[in-house]
This record gives sequence, structure tokens and C-alpha cells, in this order.
Amino acid sequence: MTKVAKLFAMCLVASLALATPAWAQEEEGADVAAAPAVVAAPAAAGSAALITFSGAFGAALTTIGAAYGIGKLASAALESMARQPEVAGNIQTAMIIAAALIEGFTFFALFICMQQNPWG
Repeated sequence: MTKVAKLFAMCLVASLALATPAWAQEEEGADVAAAPAVVAAPAAAGSAALITFSGAFGAALTTIGAAYGIGKLASAALESMARQPEVAGNIQTAMIIAAALIEGFTFFALFICMQQNPWG
């Protein structure tokens, strides 16, 4: 298994583990009378912190992934421009379009991750 695959698997497991408290939340309009009476444990504050941290962790992973992707894109484009200078204009145009698509997806993902703010 390569280093990239190991890193991806580790990040996937970490993000799933940190998102677990968010999946366990009850709906806001849930019927309280039907549920058995349970005394709230002090761990409830910790789960809110994990939910907040999961949004920040997702934003960090999104930013790191976008930076890595744009870096690889620019590296490959500059290398190909150096090898074939006559098609540098076409390569540069394709690189700018691809970088814009990556950045657009990154901003969308960051917006989704920032929606994890429990105070907003």
C-alpha cells in the first residue's frame, strides 16, 4: 500500500470517527414523551466540541487536499510547458480552468464544513 493510500485511509477513518457524534444527534422535533427519561451526562458538552471540531477538521482536510491538487496540477503543467513550449498557451489555459474548478469545489466544501458551527 502506498503512502498516499495509507494517508487517505487514515484521514477517512479519523473523519468518520469525529463525525460520529453528529450522526447520533436526535431530531429537534423528536417526541420527548415517547423516549425514556435519561439524565443528561456531562459528556454532552464534549460531543458538542467534537461536532465543532469535525467541521474544522473537514475544512482543514479540504484546504490541504485543494492545495495538494493545485500544486500537482501546476507542477505537471509547468513540466509539460518546458517540454513542449509551442503548446504552452493551450496548457496554461487548461491549467487555469482546472485550478478554477478545484477552487470552486474547495470553497463549496469549506462552506459546508463551516455550517457545523453550533452557535450560528
